[in-house]
Amino acid sequence: MATTNQVIMTMFVSLIFLMHTASVASSDLRPGFYSKTCPEAEFIVRNVMKKALIREPRSVASVMRFQFHDCFVNGCDASMLLDDTPTMLGEKLALSNINSLRSFEVIDEVKEAVEKVCPGIVSCADIIIMASRDAVALTGGPNWNVRLGRLDSLTAIQEDSNSIMPSPRANASALINLFQNYNLSVKDLVALSGSHSIGKGRCFSIMFRLYNQSGTGKPDPAIDPDYRKQLNKLCPIDVDQNVTGNLDATPLLFDNQYFKDLVAGRGFLNSDETLFTFHQTRKFVEFYSGDQSEFFEAFVEGMLKLGDLQSGRPGEVRKNCRVVNVRPAFASSDS
Repeated sequence: MATTNQVIMTMFVSLIFLMHTASVASSDLRPGFYSKTCPEAEFIVRNVMKKALIREPRSVASVMRFQFHDCFVNGCDASMLLDDTPTMLGEKLALSNINSLRSFEVIDEVKEAVEKVCPGIVSCADIIIMASRDAVALTGGPNWNVRLGRLDSLTAIQEDSNSIMPSPRANASALINLFQNYNLSVKDLVALSGSHSIGKGRCFSIMFRLYNQSGTGKPDPAIDPDYRKQLNKLCPIDVDQNVTGNLDATPLLFDNQYFKDLVAGRGFLNSDETLFTFHQTRKFVEFYSGDQSEFFEAFVEGMLKLGDLQSGRPGEVRKNCRVVNVRPAFASSDS
């Protein structure tokens, strides 16, 4: 039977762990957070992202989206990376993520490379932030100093992801309301939507636009007719809806072509094109379509603000981004 001293010691170790994680979770994020504890961290992340870009260009765009799908749901804590367990439904199968988010293996590769050099130091949440930045920089977009020092969550909440993340069918008004909940402005919304400058989207996300917009049985009138013909060919009514199409005309290059396409009625997603047809967002779309440097500046500002979202909950630095660390178990009272 476990002694009283053993039980007390185990409880003390667990209490110290929780006190530590709570205090770190409340600390300020800052550039160079790992400058002393893991000075090679950012170099390692970028090196793995370079390899991923060469192996499969689409993968870096997929990884960039992780920052959005992670940070909007209870802060930037890598909760979306957790696999399901017998007692927890993870966020990977949430409505906005299932069959959509991909390239989790790239984060696994980054984590493995970092752990070899600096075991137990760099959080998966910070890896998402660094990798998202690198996805942009490596495809021709801006580079910036990221603020680091996040902890990884101890759980995931699929229900929260379902209720928070917007649908591809969302209109600009709904998107504005969502962003305002996180103190992100209309300008931030439009600039961050420019993340769709790279990558692909599924036919599933646009079938209603092509064949039954707003229940009319007709296509979205905002789609340029020639572009609609292209989409009809890509996504016929009986298509495998996991077939993908380019989100803009230069899907491997991070630039302002996305906004030029919206002005021309060639936005792939409803949630993209609505930014041009809605009065509050249209002026920003037009502005960024004509000035790439202004778009880049606004995008960086928005990514930094998005990356600052935190839940304030206790956390840890996971050894494996897919599972929480093993906890010290209370000593058994069995003899």
